[in-house]
Formats: sequence, C-alpha cells, structure tokens
Amino acid sequence: MIAPSTFGLSSEARNLHWLLTNLVEEVPGLLSVAVVSSDGLLLLSSDPGRNAEARRTTEKRTSPKGSAADLAAIVSGIGSLAIGAAKLMDGGGVKQTMVAMEDGGLFVMSISDGSLLGVHGAPDCDMGVVAYHMALFVGRAGHVMTPELRSELRQSIEATTMEAAK
Repeated sequence: MIAPSTFGLSSEARNLHWLLTNLVEEVPGLLSVAVVSSDGLLLLSSDPGRNAEARRTTEKRTSPKGSAADLAAIVSGIGSLAIGAAKLMDGGGVKQTMVAMEDGGLFVMSISDGSLLGVHGAPDCDMGVVAYHMALFVGRAGHVMTPELRSELRQSIEATTMEAAK
C-alpha cells in the first residue's frame, strides 16, 4: 500500500485514511480497497499511486489489474446494478454485495448517502472476516461522509495521483 500524505487534511479525512489503512493491515488477503462516491468517483484508495502506474506502464500487471480508478468503476457499477435489482424485487436498500470468483472475491458495502466501500480479496481470504471488518469501517465512516468531506477526499486523491505520476 502506498501511504498517501494526510498533511493538511481535516481530522475527519485523516480518520478515514487511518480507518482504511487499518482495514488493509488488519485483514489478511485484501488486494485492493476503494471508497467511492455516489456518482462513482474514487474518494479513498488503498493504492492511490496505482492510477499513475497504470497510465505509465503497458506491461501486464499482476492482480488486481488496472488502477484504483478501475476498482472504483467496478464498485460503482456493481452497486448500481444491485440497487436496481433491489428496486425491481421490492427488496429494500442494498447493504452488501459479494461476487465470488475462482481467483478472488469482490465485496461491496453501502456506507451512506450512496457512497460505497469496495474490497478486492484474494482467493484464500476469509469472507466472513472481510465482511465483518467492512461493516466496522462502514459503521465508523458513515456518519462523517458529508459533501465537504467527499470534496476534500476527491481533491486529496487527485493530488496524490498527480504526485505519483511525476
């Protein structure tokens, strides 16, 4: 994980960075984590430098492929599909979505006001442990996801990505 600089950020933004770092370090088998706004923009990532890396290199990358922005797009799309399915089925709000694959898993959980937490896990990760720690993150992060904080996080990740591209 590339640790983004939290210098100059509000205490809420620093707290979210800390929560994300803690999630990645505490849960074995996590490959990549992204927090996505309701409009699909990446707010926070376990690997913010990967955006620049994906643009610089054409060689085949190891899992997870692509950039943090790719994970954000996937999380946003899956979240949107799940919400649409829940509406069609009168199932209420979507709390969690999981995609089990041969070589890993993708977990998506609602945070608040449409924001999502997405986790790409290794094939041997414990799905129960991942879901539990995601729920802890959501419980701690949900009440602080204000429009001002989302704007600050967007600016922070853009600055981190630009810095990593240099």
